[in-house]
Amino acid sequence: MSNNSEIATVAAGCFWGTEHIYNKHFKGITTKVGYTGGSAESPKYELVKTGVTKHAEACEIRFNPDEISYESLIEFFYKMHDPTTVDAQGPDIGNQYRSAIFYHSEEQKKIAEQVTARVQKEHYAGKPIVTEIAPASTFFDAEEYHQFYLERNPDGYACPTHYLRW
Repeated sequence: MSNNSEIATVAAGCFWGTEHIYNKHFKGITTKVGYTGGSAESPKYELVKTGVTKHAEACEIRFNPDEISYESLIEFFYKMHDPTTVDAQGPDIGNQYRSAIFYHSEEQKKIAEQVTARVQKEHYAGKPIVTEIAPASTFFDAEEYHQFYLERNPDGYACPTHYLRW
């Protein structure tokens, strides 16, 4: 990864599938899964999965904006999950599975809002997008066994809502 890199942070349900589908469709990115947007000072999976910490299971994507645009990463985010369900993706239910974009700059916020409005109009007319768009906060890496989980466990659980819609 070059020195000219940026970070995109998204939450789209179970982070195993989110990381897997981004890595499958984008070359030249670096990903890791973890927890963000909550209140615990040192969240661990056993607590996050209960929903009490308010952290989202998230995927942090490091990318070179000269090669991959932030806009394309956010449009893909909307293609690969259901942004119209509150605190849930398929059978995964709870605030830790919410749909969220955690922006790292005002430019990212602006792009996220523009893409959201366009996707709402073009793909979800009549069904409101409920994705949270919020400033990025501390990202806590998930435990090692969660990193690249589906690459290491091809028959592992994958959320049935993680597929390309258009």
